[in-house]
Amino acid sequence: MSQDIHFDEIIGRYKSDPYEYVDMHAIHAGIVRFLVSKNDEVEGPSGEWKHIPGSGLYEIVRERNTKVVSSKTNGTISELQKGLNGKFVESGEKLLTIRHPLKKKEIIEGILQEVLSLFEAPERAKYYFAMDIQSQIESKGARSVFIKPGDEIFTMSLMKRDTPVYYTGEPGIIHSVYFKPGESMDQGAPLIGVCAKDKLPLIQKIITRVKAEWE
Repeated sequence: MSQDIHFDEIIGRYKSDPYEYVDMHAIHAGIVRFLVSKNDEVEGPSGEWKHIPGSGLYEIVRERNTKVVSSKTNGTISELQKGLNGKFVESGEKLLTIRHPLKKKEIIEGILQEVLSLFEAPERAKYYFAMDIQSQIESKGARSVFIKPGDEIFTMSLMKRDTPVYYTGEPGIIHSVYFKPGESMDQGAPLIGVCAKDKLPLIQKIITRVKAEWE
């Protein structure tokens, strides 16, 4: 992470396009039927525990079983593969895109993910912090934990087997945590963002700058 981060360039990019584009793919093979049209507004899950599903996006039928897939975020349907409506699709085929307006907190997190050293999930699995790291986090917080290459930082739980995961990135403190212990994370999803101790003032400068300049 360089000291000469181009603040104006990064913030300018978010100001010109303050959205996240969320692609939705077929959850499995089957016949798809859209429940939305382009430019429709959709809502994400609601309720105290996010137990109320978001807007229905599409139905997919496989072996006479119909499943409705709901939106995980709020926004506008910016892209829709209309030609696939009523057709058979393969698992993973892109069906639509939701343009999600970013909040200030999400913009700060997005910028931080660009400048922190991210450690990503090596496989789709459930992750837990190693016991000694978890105890440090509980007693003093994640930003008190210094890690270096070779440290055991996670336990990866996959197919009822637990495997230690060792850190391979830059030495530094755990600045951001992107998962909840026991949560299933996709391969390549960021688990933590690490910051070298001497870069902490730079990170704080980014946060302060966004808070001051963003409406």
